[in-house]
Formats: sequence, structure tokens, C-alpha cells
Amino acid sequence: MTVPNSGFDAEHPPSAALVGDCVHCGFCLPTCPTYRLWGEEMDSPRGRINLIGQVLDGAPMSDSFVGHIDACLGCMACVTACPSGVRYDRILEPTRAQIERNHERPLRERLLRQAIFAVFPYPRRLRALSGPLRSYQRSGLSRALRRRDVLRRVSPTLAAMESLAPPLGAAAPVAARTPAAGPRRGTVGLLLGCVQRTFFPDVNAATVRVLAAEGFDVLAPARQGCCGALSAHNGRDAEARRFARRMIDTFTAAGVDHVVVNSAGCGSTMKEYADLLADDPAYAGRAQAFASRVRDVTELIAEAGPVAARHPVPVTVAYHDACHLAHAQGVRAQPRALLAGIPELRLHEIADPEICCGSAGIYNVLHPQAADQLGDRKARAVLATGADLLVTANPGCLMQVAAAIARAERGNGPGRAPAGAPALAHTVQVLDASIRGTGASELLAR
Repeated sequence: MTVPNSGFDAEHPPSAALVGDCVHCGFCLPTCPTYRLWGEEMDSPRGRINLIGQVLDGAPMSDSFVGHIDACLGCMACVTACPSGVRYDRILEPTRAQIERNHERPLRERLLRQAIFAVFPYPRRLRALSGPLRSYQRSGLSRALRRRDVLRRVSPTLAAMESLAPPLGAAAPVAARTPAAGPRRGTVGLLLGCVQRTFFPDVNAATVRVLAAEGFDVLAPARQGCCGALSAHNGRDAEARRFARRMIDTFTAAGVDHVVVNSAGCGSTMKEYADLLADDPAYAGRAQAFASRVRDVTELIAEAGPVAARHPVPVTVAYHDACHLAHAQGVRAQPRALLAGIPELRLHEIADPEICCGSAGIYNVLHPQAADQLGDRKARAVLATGADLLVTANPGCLMQVAAAIARAERGNGPGRAPAGAPALAHTVQVLDASIRGTGASELLAR
């Protein structure tokens, strides 16, 4: 059912009041990745808000309108920058849900999205693909195709997906229960993630070791599924709610004090479960209680106060703010403070930290050209620091920046990377190296 005098239907259209909060001051413009790329008003936050207001007033949901909304990365840098406190996130997500219900995309795009959502939120399906992908990487074909840039000439989307895949190796699964080392300070549940557990299992293993060293029993229920972040960020609300309910059931049954997350995009969505399930009488209260217990791993350690001894890690680190950690969750100081507490570690800031690297969930697959431009921009900023190691808190960022640095090393990006381009690691892997006393060699080998 369509709302009278509106191009949206009656199921949670974007709020006219929130749209009206925007005074079009322009403070968001310098922080918006797509505005920085193209300089187009309709590809800025205030421009998109204006377009959404027009549809609320009865304008059609045209292909042009959908294109401008789709082009948004959802990085939420504008939310941080806005002096009026405009909740662009609460305008964008219901708009995307409206688009998913009411706009028919071209067949090729529909098929691509269907393929993505048939695989990415399902860890077992991802694992099934990891075997052939591992064989492909070991064959040397991957390096040859990347060196000659063959796939990009055939299909930018296929090239983006291939270039983003990190090197895969064998990894042991995380134990269902890991006891605290030393005095026990609580029991936490660990979100294993979908992409994280398949492509970055070492990050989960490091997270468990760090939490145990900091005095927490760690539970990692094997049956946990997707948190729903990918679905929620792309307008697939019914699917996101289904994933959220299962996640709440899983960790409520586990009886944990907090649910710890080491993936920024997942954490931001899980902290918003109360909004996602507000209309569900069976889950609204449970979702609110659950969301209040969700913590990023660095957030939890900073709250509790680190107690595990730190050993020197003599390395220069450039820290990259994952958008959904810094802008959506407001977690900026905690990871920096924890890194700064490691002896002999030198922390460098990256220029234009508020500008997204171009990962943004599946954005780099759906919009590979724009994502490459943003990735190349971020790679230049990282390389300019001269750091030995790039550290961030999101698997998508790790894959995106790694791909951009690799392009620069091959000379396919905006200039060649210098010899000794930085290694990449998750924040928790650096903490793990310091606590275990392994130094920098293991980190720099990544």
C-alpha cells in the first residue's frame, strides 16, 4: 500500500521529521566519499536527503533516484560531521528497504544481488567455496591474472571479487569454550562472523586468546549464524530480522555477560537490534537487552581495564578507522589507547581518516570502479605514513586496502607502492602479539 501523496509505501517510510532536520549547511560535504569523488550535489548526504524528501512529497521512485541512493556507501561519516545531529542512518536504511520492496532493478543486477545474499550471510556456504578458492590461489593462476589485469577487462565485478579474497590457509576452529587465564572477570560470547570465520579465522583465534588473557571465559557457540548486518544495510529488513532473532536466541541461551564483536559492521547492526525488532512483541524487549550487552572487543577491554602484561612490539602502525566502528559506534579512542599501551609501538594517523576506504559491506562488489578509486585514495594515505603495519578493525577494510596496495605494487593503481609496503593486521592481532610476546615478526609476515 502506498502512502497518499508519497512515493513510498506505508511500511516504515523514512521519517519526514528526520528529513526536515537537515538544514543543508554543507558540513557533510567534505566527509562524503562519493561527493569527494564526483562533486555532484545529488551524491552528497544533503542531496540524497533532498531526493528522499521529494519522494515523500509524491515524486516517483525513479531509476535516477535509486541510482543516487545505491551510490551511497552508508559510511555514516556525515552523521559524525553534522552539527545539527541529522540521523542520516535512520533516513537511509528505511529508504533502502522501500527500494528493495518497490523498485525492480535490471535483471543482471538482481541476479548479482541474489547470488551475494545466497552465499555471504551463510558461513557453511562460504566455507564450501573456500576449498576451490584455496586451490585456485595455490595454482598460481590468481597471481598471473592479477598481474595482467585480465579479469578487470572482462568483468569489473568479477575482478573485484577475485582481488578482494585474502590468501587462504588451513585454520583450526575456535573452541566452544575457552577458560579465562588468571582471575576470572566475566563470561563473554564471541560473534564468529561469516566472512571473519571463513577468511580471517586467525582474527577470531587472536580475539579468544586476548579475551582469555584479560580474564574472560569465552563462549563461541558453533551454531551461531549471520548477525544480519549485510541484509540490514542493504534494505533486506525481513531477512535481517530473521537473522537477528536467531542471534538473540543463541547468545541468550549461552548466558553471557557481554557479546563481543571484532567486525565493525556486525557490531553496529547488533547494537541496533532494538530498532530492527521494535515492532516484534516477542523480541522487542529481548532485543533491547541484547543490544545493551554488545561490545566491540577493544571497547570491552578498555571498559574493564587491561590487566594482561604487554611485551614490546617494535613496529610503526598506521591505524585506519573502520567506518562502522568510528562513525556508527563512536569507538575511536579505545583502540588507539590500547595500541598506545604497547611498549615500543609507534602509532601514526592517516590523512583524511573520515573518508571510507570503499569496502562498505558489498559496495566494492556492486560498485567496483568507485570502490577502487576510494581504495586507491586510502592506499596513498596509508603509504604516505611510512608505517610498517596497517591496523584496522573490520575484515572488509582489510580486504579492500590490501587489494588497493597490491594494485599500487603492480603499478595498476595511482602510482607504484614503495618497496616494503605495509603488512596488514586486525587490532586484536597486535594486542595478541604483545600479550604473547611474539614481537613484530609474526605481524609483519602477514
